[in-house]
Amino acid sequence: MIDTSLIRKYNVPGPRYTSYPTVPYWNENPPTESEWKFHVHQTYQETKRQGISLYIHLPYCESLCTYCGCSTRITVNHDVELPYIDALLREWSMYVDTLNDAPLIQEIHLGGGTPTFFAPAHLEQLIQGITALGQLSDTAELSFEAHPNNTSPVHLRTLYRLDFRRLSLGIQDFDTEVQRTINRIQTYEQVQQVTELARQIGYTSVNYDLIFGLPRQTLETVRRTIQQTVQLRPDRIAFYSYAHVPWMKPAQKSFEDHLPTNETKRELYELGKELLEENGYYEIGMDHFALPSDALYEASQTGYLHRNFMGYTTQATTLMIGLGASAISDTWTAFGQNAKTVEAYLQQIHSGKLPIYRGHVLTEEDLLLREHILNLMCQGHTRWDEELHENYHLNEAIERLEPMEYAGLVDLGHGFIRVTERGKPFVRNVCMALDARLWQKRPTTQLFSATV
Repeated sequence: MIDTSLIRKYNVPGPRYTSYPTVPYWNENPPTESEWKFHVHQTYQETKRQGISLYIHLPYCESLCTYCGCSTRITVNHDVELPYIDALLREWSMYVDTLNDAPLIQEIHLGGGTPTFFAPAHLEQLIQGITALGQLSDTAELSFEAHPNNTSPVHLRTLYRLDFRRLSLGIQDFDTEVQRTINRIQTYEQVQQVTELARQIGYTSVNYDLIFGLPRQTLETVRRTIQQTVQLRPDRIAFYSYAHVPWMKPAQKSFEDHLPTNETKRELYELGKELLEENGYYEIGMDHFALPSDALYEASQTGYLHRNFMGYTTQATTLMIGLGASAISDTWTAFGQNAKTVEAYLQQIHSGKLPIYRGHVLTEEDLLLREHILNLMCQGHTRWDEELHENYHLNEAIERLEPMEYAGLVDLGHGFIRVTERGKPFVRNVCMALDARLWQKRPTTQLFSATV
C-alpha cells in the first residue's frame, strides 16, 4: 500500500493530460476558421499515408448519471436523432473538402453521451455517410461506447456488419446501492447478456468502464464488483478515478457527503489493481488494464501505445478529427473544440461553417513538452538532449521532481525521467512538473479533479 503521507501530499487538483497544453490553458483567441483549416490540411498532407482518426460525439442520454462529467443532453425525444446525424455528415463533408481528398480512415470511435441512444438504422446511416467520403483502412479499428440497458442485439449486429469490432460497456460499479446513488442502474445479468452476445457475433475486444471513488463504495463493494467483472473476462478494463467537479457538474453535489476519503479512495484502487493482476490483467498506462491477448497490451509492450482525447489507443494517427457538439480535433500543431451545446453546434453547421469555438495553436515549446508528457503517460519514461532542450523549462521541471525522486516515485538522470513502479499512481503529478503553462499561471479557481 502507498504511504498515506504521499497521498495527502500529492492528491492535488491536476489535469488528466489527454492533451498538452490542457484546455484551460489554450490561447484566449482561437484560430480563425481559415487558420484552422490550414492546420488540418497541412497535417493531412504531411501524414496522409498513416490515415486519420475520427471521434464522433453522440451526446444524447435518456437519463442523467449524476457522477458523469461528460458533455451530454438528456432527453427521451428520439426525434432529435436524424437532424443531429444530418449535421454530423455535413460537418464531415466540410472536412473532406478541406482535405481535398477521400481520406484513409484508421480509427472511428462513437462516444457520448450514449451512442446506443440512436436507433441502429440511424447509426448505419451515419457510418455509411462517413465511409462514402473516405476509405476504411484494412487495419482500421472501429469502436463504440454502449449502455448495457439499451444496447440491443440489432445494435450489435448492425455495427458489426459496419466493421465495428470493439465495444466499451459503461458499468462503473455493480453494487446496487452505489448504482442508485449515481443513477446508473444496470444488472449483472444485463451486462453478461450483452457481453456474451457480442462475442457470439464476433466482436474481438470488449472493454468495461469501472470507477473507483464513487459515493458509498467500500472495500467490500469494490471487491465484489471486480470479482463479478473478472467472471465475464472483458479483454480490457478502464478503472478510472472518479472526477469530482461539482462546480462544473452540479448534480455531483447530491452525494458529496457519501464520498470515500482520499486515503480510502486509494485503497479502493489498490485492491482493484491487486485483484485484476491476480486474474491475469496487466496495468497499462494510467487507470487501464488489459489481458495479454488484447491489442492494448501489445501496444504497451512494443512502444506503440498512444493517448489522445479518446484516451489510450493503439492507433497513433497524427490527425484526429472530432465531429459533433463539444468534440475536440487535434492536428498535433493545433487543437480545436466544437461548440459545446447542441443548439450552437447545429446553428454553425446550418450556416455552412465549421463549428470551432475555441482552440490553440501550439508553440515550439508546447510541441516539445507535449511529446515528453505523452511519453510519460504512455511509456512511463522520456529522454531528451540536454543542450538542445536547455531553454525549455526542463531544468525547472527536474528541480520540481527532486522531492518525488527522494520519495522513490521517479528516477532522474542526465536527460531522462523514469516513473518507478511506486510512482505509477502519481504519473499525473510527474507530468504536472513539466507543465510550463500550469506553473506560469497557477489556477486561482477550481479547474481540475484531484490527481490521486
